[in-house]
Amino acid sequence: MGVNASVLAVDAGNSKTDVALIGEDGSVLSTARGGGFQPPVVGVEAAVDVLASAIGRALAGAGRPVGAVAHVSACLANADLPVEEAELTEALLRRGWGRTVEVRNDTFAILRAGVDEPRGVAVVCGAGINCVGMVPDGRTARFPAIGRISGDWGGGSGLAEEALWYAARAEDGRGEPTELARALPGHFGLDSMYALIEALHRGRIPQESRHELTPVLFATGAAGDPVASALVDRLADEVVAMASVALDRLGLLDEEVPVLLGGSVLAARHPRLDGRIGALLAERAPKAVIRVVAQPPVLGAGLLGLDHLGAAPGVHDTLRAHYA
Repeated sequence: MGVNASVLAVDAGNSKTDVALIGEDGSVLSTARGGGFQPPVVGVEAAVDVLASAIGRALAGAGRPVGAVAHVSACLANADLPVEEAELTEALLRRGWGRTVEVRNDTFAILRAGVDEPRGVAVVCGAGINCVGMVPDGRTARFPAIGRISGDWGGGSGLAEEALWYAARAEDGRGEPTELARALPGHFGLDSMYALIEALHRGRIPQESRHELTPVLFATGAAGDPVASALVDRLADEVVAMASVALDRLGLLDEEVPVLLGGSVLAARHPRLDGRIGALLAERAPKAVIRVVAQPPVLGAGLLGLDHLGAAPGVHDTLRAHYA
């Protein structure tokens, strides 16, 4: 049978799921990819069925039966609250994939993928925005991160909505002028915000296409538009607020510690956004070291699984080398 399976690593986002079966020596025995994980939309069991498809292919690819894994390390989108993590842990345990299961929010996978030890803070800005921090003694810092009701602002979807709001008011006179009033409809080949509003409202432009407006916002800000620039600056303020609060909760505010940036918006490396994040964080946490995460999140899920099992550092290194 060869190397025994040690960790079943799962990184499940809203749009896709990555699975890796990891041997006791840190080698990757097999991988698989599946669909998005959306329990709020389809329900917990149906969402776990999506994981089951990818996990089944990963196990089959390594010739391993269900239950042959010591530990399942699952970093899942929409596991935003401890009660949701507990619910999903029970759901995964019922499937019998491993003897033990640990469910975390998927932001923890991005954090652990980007650090050599479980110590640091990660801010992720993709469709939404989230921040987590962790230290080797097991303490964590996190936010509910479920939208405006939990105090969140930002994320690609939120930025697109803000840009539409300012552009609509600029066109009809309720707000200050902004180039967004021309750039946003222009992206879809339309000549006015009224035409864009109608197209969005009537479904001629699908809801999922709104995320295309976020890069338009950044481009408009980079060209010098004050309204767009102010929205970019506010996002930087939010990123630094989350990171500095998480650092403070963990007693890391005055220590040399990594602050990792991930997600499509932050990984795009917009100069104005990067510059303001760097300047503001230097004031709040002068020893913090900002890095953009390039490693795949499923690596972080695997490393968290190895942490749980108390694997030797060399085992971690073997896993990292696979994803280098």
